[in-house]
Amino acid sequence: MTQLSELLKKIKNLEINTKTLVEGMESGGYRSRFRGGGIEFSEVRGYIPGDDARRIDWNVSARYDNLFVKEFVEEKELNVYVIVDLSASNDFGFEKSKKELAFEITASLIFSALKNNDRVGLGIFTNSLEKFVPAKKGKRHMLQMLQQLLDHSPASKETNIFQSISDLYKKLRRRSVVIIISDFLSDSFSKPLQLLKLQHQVILVSISDIRERVIPDIGHAYFEDAESGEQILVNTSDKKFQEQYAKLIDDALKKIQYDARKLGIDMLNLTNEESFDITFNRYFRNKMRSHLQ
Repeated sequence: MTQLSELLKKIKNLEINTKTLVEGMESGGYRSRFRGGGIEFSEVRGYIPGDDARRIDWNVSARYDNLFVKEFVEEKELNVYVIVDLSASNDFGFEKSKKELAFEITASLIFSALKNNDRVGLGIFTNSLEKFVPAKKGKRHMLQMLQQLLDHSPASKETNIFQSISDLYKKLRRRSVVIIISDFLSDSFSKPLQLLKLQHQVILVSISDIRERVIPDIGHAYFEDAESGEQILVNTSDKKFQEQYAKLIDDALKKIQYDARKLGIDMLNLTNEESFDITFNRYFRNKMRSHLQ
């Protein structure tokens, strides 16, 4: 099991590599899309009983079949939330599990937000949002969140991103950057993702292992679903089965990418073929380039 000291050592080792990531955030990556001076229109958010009815945005409310109100606020600090999938499918991995990779990414993002002096929070989900830590500042807060992440024992092995995002949506009251880390092996979750995107900047970080798409040729073998525990006997030497399996995995990922692109949500795809800090640095360089154009 990963220890906090081990995780912090990896963050320290990655600090030079992720320097561009931190600078990208400071120079216009996620920050520039939320900062603004003076009193101005900031966002729409879900209606809360007691809100001034004159602030209801009827156009948005009609579009999403829910009541939304406009907020006018002064410039405010940025909230960053890292939301991590700890369902059983993330235990898979050849050199390291997807869960271990998620730990490293989460720690690095939290560390980066801390260096930016932003408020950072944490969410952990499986088939529901099992833990939610409100955003705060400070090194002590960071260490507490990372320890909670490492100590968390998931209540469920299953994944339900639809329910988890719905739970998260109800928790967030301030406009935030929401980074969701998962293998996204779940049924469709476009509707709650669309509502989340309406009020927050959402980035999806898809974690996969290249060997998930390749079935080893070992003859007949029982395969077990990590989440349901169901076992089936398959012939791994069957070329047709190998091709169908690879296509199934590819189609599932392409569907998620299509849905995210349709909603205007950025999606990063991380595998064990490239260090994640390289992928993130490339992403923020591209964001800065497009921001300056």
